Amino acid sequence: MALTHDYTVSVEWTGNRGTGTSGYRDYARDHVVRIEGLPDILGSADPTFRGDATRHNPEQLLLTSLAQCHMLSYLHQAVTVGVVVVGYRDAAIATMETQGTGGRFTRAVLRPVVTVADASMIEAATTAHHQAHLDCFIANSVNFPVEVEPTVQVG
Repeated sequence: MALTHDYTVSVEWTGNRGTGTSGYRDYARDHVVRIEGLPDILGSADPTFRGDATRHNPEQLLLTSLAQCHMLSYLHQAVTVGVVVVGYRDAAIATMETQGTGGRFTRAVLRPVVTVADASMIEAATTAHHQAHLDCFIANSVNFPVEVEPTVQVG
């Protein structure tokens, strides 16, 4: 039996410069993402699309979601296979193609660097990325490839 999990997010456009969307250049793409009990996320469009470079954009947040989901799935797998992770960082990248007014992501690459407690854990730590990738809810929900290129080191 499948379990359902519902999520609620509020997004409010704050970019009305006084004339609304009277013209393409007449409004800001600024908005606020609100999730009850958490700090607000100040968002905008990517600067390429007339957005504010000092705010998060949806494209960055999609990639962030993929990287976070893999990390959390991976940490669970590490415990399951007896790997002691003492450090984890990722420098993820993604590619989006645009055509006219549309576009789509074509790929994302996660590049986690995992630090483990002992050299005897390197093989299991590397292998655990495969199951973590299969377990990641976000990676299972997108329609483009998500690749994982892990590095494991001893701390």
